[in-house]
Amino acid sequence: MEIILLENIINLGNIGDKVKVKNGYGRNFLLKQGKALRSNKENQDLVSKKKDELNKKNTEIKNKFKEIAKLINKKIFIFNKECKENGELYGSIKPKEITNLIKEKANAEVGPSQIILKDNLNKIGTFNADINFHSEVKASIFIKIDKIQSK
Repeated sequence: MEIILLENIINLGNIGDKVKVKNGYGRNFLLKQGKALRSNKENQDLVSKKKDELNKKNTEIKNKFKEIAKLINKKIFIFNKECKENGELYGSIKPKEITNLIKEKANAEVGPSQIILKDNLNKIGTFNADINFHSEVKASIFIKIDKIQSK
């Protein structure tokens, strides 16, 4: 499927680029989310006319995300969890829990889909997670998991 991008997308292209993607990805994600249009003559003309407007909107979004990234970049977020004797948690920490903690501690909006975990968060320790706000804006946070102290 050939589409025209309406925003910059990592590993795919920039605004106005005509790219080929798999049918499911194009139909179920890019078109549905309003990130692209089907490639045809009238949509190409439309994107050509709106390119400046789309770039301006993209810059505004990028600047908003840069502010949020500054707030949380290199910060440590601490979870206190119950764990087994060997330091393993009874469950793992999911991106949704991380977004809730970031909102609570740093008052910053982050979506669970923006969080990229390098490891499973299922044991005591400190872990690194990347947050992908925008194709040009990223942040890195540390997640520290401590054992709940017994009473």
